[in-house]
Amino acid sequence: MFTWIQRYFQRHFGIIFALILVAMAIPMVVIFAPSSGIGQGDKKIATREVFGYNLGSQEDQARLFGDANLSAMLQLGYTGLNEGQLQQYAFQRAAALHLAKELHIPTSSKPEITDFIKGLRAFTTQEGQFDAIRYNAFRDSLKAGGRYTESDVSRILEADVRADKVRKLLAGPGYVLDADIVAQLKRIETQWTLGLVTVNYENFKPSITPTNEQLSAYYSDNGFRYVISPRVSVNYVLFPAADFTNQVSVTEDELKALFEAAPDRYKKPAADGKGDPVPAISADFALFRDQVEVNLKLAKARKLATKAASDLSLAFYESNLSNDAEAIASLLSAHQLKEQSLIPFTANEGPVEFNHSADVTEAAFRLGADRFYSDAVPVTQGAVILLWKETLPDRQPLLNEVLTKVTADYVENEKRKQFVALGMKIKALLQTQLKSGADLITAVKNVAETVESTIDAKLLAPFSATKPPPENEFANFNVLEDLEKGVVSDMIITADKGLLVYAADMQLPILTNSNPKFAETRQQIAAITSRMGASKILEELVAQELKKSEPKLN
Repeated sequence: MFTWIQRYFQRHFGIIFALILVAMAIPMVVIFAPSSGIGQGDKKIATREVFGYNLGSQEDQARLFGDANLSAMLQLGYTGLNEGQLQQYAFQRAAALHLAKELHIPTSSKPEITDFIKGLRAFTTQEGQFDAIRYNAFRDSLKAGGRYTESDVSRILEADVRADKVRKLLAGPGYVLDADIVAQLKRIETQWTLGLVTVNYENFKPSITPTNEQLSAYYSDNGFRYVISPRVSVNYVLFPAADFTNQVSVTEDELKALFEAAPDRYKKPAADGKGDPVPAISADFALFRDQVEVNLKLAKARKLATKAASDLSLAFYESNLSNDAEAIASLLSAHQLKEQSLIPFTANEGPVEFNHSADVTEAAFRLGADRFYSDAVPVTQGAVILLWKETLPDRQPLLNEVLTKVTADYVENEKRKQFVALGMKIKALLQTQLKSGADLITAVKNVAETVESTIDAKLLAPFSATKPPPENEFANFNVLEDLEKGVVSDMIITADKGLLVYAADMQLPILTNSNPKFAETRQQIAAITSRMGASKILEELVAQELKKSEPKLN
């Protein structure tokens, strides 16, 4: 399969190798139960020694994972490890340093550390060249103060050089078969001349009229897709912002401040009066003064409405009411308010009456028999409090209730099936046309007259994986794995089209030692496989060490 690494292997090997060096050291995630002695574990376990670190000590944990975090950041060039990856990298790094001590690997010299720094991803360009500016900026940041000091970085770099020496010892030469080199050269050096045939999915409109029996069978097989999620039934008491606008006032300074904070929220006609509206600027205040006043008054009115709703919620609390309809009606009547109903809604849909408001939905699903009224919830119209009635469990609807959706899904599913069949038909017809001597464009034109969709074709300029075509022309290298010269691929289906790839030409590279890249590729693959071998050994050492120090609980 053509991966990112395969496509840019030759041009960016230095960068890729630096990434692989770290990535190969973190292939699995180790999960610790609370009783493992890490963090807030069983307090009966005072110590758990692993490669010289006491995992029962917060201080040792901070040192183990803090050092590993900086080490990984320097090698990757960013802090991209999740918690599990960092944990595993930290243990493998500790295992390598433990081996270095046992094997009497000497401390790292200044020249070794200097050479190591020049290969760190944090200080290299996209082309893999050392960038002194980045390095000096990093050193300056340390002097400014922060989590790490210069002595911390020096200590971690010295340890990383020693750990790297151990990995190289464990890695060995990295055995590579000639067949592996041949396969890799084919992937990255083969020069392709491709024809792309696109089939428009939108224009493909087969006649599909399902019977009741077909819909029933489809619903029976796919009923899980139509289960209605739990719904909440609530009433609400609305405090319209419009009822409070006469209680608010605004000043010119407030209006100007509001407008100047973000004038581009307002649009004014284009200078020529013909183009699209353009964002306003600070000098346009007079044009939008009345609109700003309306917006500010409405915002202030919403605050008053929210306060009034909060007062009602407090009244429910102080009255200590049960969820009794008469008691609720009496309290609302005393405040000259009334409740209204909402159509039951799910957590995904929200109430249609409030434009599927996420705030209203969240507040509604917090309610229940124990707490049947909500706090004030701001809405576009003002503010509301919600009154819980019941929560309805999920249920399987009858077919008639979801017939429209089931029919649409069935038709789309059948259309997709028929589109796949169309792709197979087009492939066979194209293959026949091409074998008879027609060029791709002519073959596509002839085939287009016999199928039920729009078909287009184009030829790409010759390319290889190391020098790929623009992404918008062709990005699916997977199909080339099994493609041969003169062959049309199966159709690849996306959301809006189908794509068939025709191998108009395929020029293999020299696949023997006479190709200068044969030896180079051998070295590259050997480096990767040797690193993987070292990583596997360290992984096993970590597992053994953790098992050896595993606490014995009664």
